[in-house]
Parts: sequence; C-alpha cells; structure tokens
Amino acid sequence: MKKHVALSMCLTAGLFLAGCGTQSAPQQGDEDTLHLVATTYPVYAALQEVTQGADNIQITRLNTGAVSCLHDYTLSVGDMKQIEQADYIFINGAGLETFLDGALSSTGGTVVDCSEGITLLETVGHDHVAGADDHDHGHWDPHYWMNPAHMEQMMVNIQQTLEEADPSQGTLYQENVNEASQQLEETQTKLQNMLQDAQGNISGLITFHDGFQYFAQTYGLPLLASIEEEEGSEASAKEINEITALVEEYQLPIIFTEENGSDATANAIARETGCEVAALDLMMDGPEDGNLEDYFNRMEQNVRTVIDGFSVSEGTGKP
Repeated sequence: MKKHVALSMCLTAGLFLAGCGTQSAPQQGDEDTLHLVATTYPVYAALQEVTQGADNIQITRLNTGAVSCLHDYTLSVGDMKQIEQADYIFINGAGLETFLDGALSSTGGTVVDCSEGITLLETVGHDHVAGADDHDHGHWDPHYWMNPAHMEQMMVNIQQTLEEADPSQGTLYQENVNEASQQLEETQTKLQNMLQDAQGNISGLITFHDGFQYFAQTYGLPLLASIEEEEGSEASAKEINEITALVEEYQLPIIFTEENGSDATANAIARETGCEVAALDLMMDGPEDGNLEDYFNRMEQNVRTVIDGFSVSEGTGKP
C-alpha cells in the first residue's frame, strides 16, 4: 500500500523507541497491509482501539516501556528495521521522544504526531532531584494521555490519518472512535463522581515523577510538588527537608511515586514524617492486547489509590 501525505510531521519531537513488536515484524511483499508503528504504550492502545475489526492492518509497538525514563532508552537494530519498514509511525509528540531525529531519516514512512490539536501544559512548577536537570522534556509536558479527553483527541488524530490512508475502512474507523468517545465520557464521569465525596480530604499531591500534572488538573487535585528523580539517585538533605516541610504543612498522610520509577527519596521522607508511600501508574507499559479497557481500568486504579491514601487518616501519622 502506498505511503500517503502526513497528517502532521513533527521531526523535532524525536522519539523513544524500542524493538518489541507485539505482532510479527513487517514482511516484504505484503503490499496490501498497512504497517503501523506506535512509539509508546498509550499510542499503541489508542491504535488498537481505532483499528479494532479492520483488515490488513499490522501494528508494532516499540518497547519504550522497558525503561522508567525514556531518556535512558537506546534504539536497537530491531527498532531501526521496524522504523524503516513502517508505512506510518505514530508518535506521542510534545517532546517526549527526544532521540528519533536521526532514525527518521531512514524511513519513507509518514510520521503522525498524536498530540496535534491538544492543549498542552507547560513544564513549570516542578522540582528536579539528584541531577535530573539534564533530562528536561522541554517546554511542554508530554504526558497528556493522563487526561481522558486528550486520549480521545489522540484517537481522532489516528482515525483521520487512517481514513485518508485506507478509505475503504474509513466508516469502521469512525465508528470505533465514536464508541470509544462515549466510553471515555462515561469513564470520566465515573471517576469524577468517585472523587466528589473524597475531594475535601485531599489536601494536595506530592509525586515523585513529573508526569501527573494532567491527571491532577483533570480531577481538581492540588499538585504541591512534582519531583523528577532518577533511578538509583537520592535527594540531598536540603531537598528532603523541603519536601518534608510540605508534608507537615499540609498534613499529608501519603505521597506518591511512579509505578516503575525510583522511590528512594519518597521512602526517606516517609521515614521522617510517618506518611505512607503509594505508586501511581503512568501507563508507560502494558499488555500486548492493550486497548482502551486497560486504559480505563488503570485510570480508575489511580483515582482509587489517591482516595484510599487520603481516607486512612488525617495528618501525616507522625508520632
């Protein structure tokens, strides 16, 4: 199948890619098949949902979930082969994938930036711990999928591209997006209702990853501090004292790490203040059959984790 004009190209965004195909690698000679590459798990889940029931579609997911920080990922030979053979490469965009610049020169495929049309938040108002300043994502916060409304826009961008590339199945793609949009709205309402009664108890979030800004904004949760901490590093005594002061000022019973990230500083603060530590899921990795249902379940679990963390007790639990 011929490659088509890009919906949007964002070569400066770059990419974090890994070579873990969830389906077999593209084979030469299958010209009737559209070979689609997703650079992150959220993009992959959206692609799976939009193409459900479609023929002659092959989706390959790069293994970016293998690392807790995408800045640590290095392209493999397998990655390069997938990129070279792709008809379309769907990227998260917003500066998340920062090392694809050179790799894109080896593909004749179309790069589609899934952040098109999304109002992005600036990467301001957070701290960096233990030398993480070298790992700044850039001007925009790229973790926009943590807002279900932005996940919907991601699917719309995918649908518009595929409808142009494969008009014979355009009605199917549109129907899939319409159904997904309804499910996203229902899920959003459910999660907001879950938080309604508990919201008065939630004095503020401290997260040990800078990826939860959209999540906090979407559900009206005050984000007091967002600390990007590298695996194996520890904060200085001064930094621990500053965060400890926030925990005590707001009487926080719990602080939050990212599921696959470092928890060294969070545990040090917990020992000092008596607060609990729990992990929130940024959904950077997921199952091979991942789709919107998996996304719903994990968003709901994040909301439940926050609610449960603040319902245990008032205050820090410090003796």
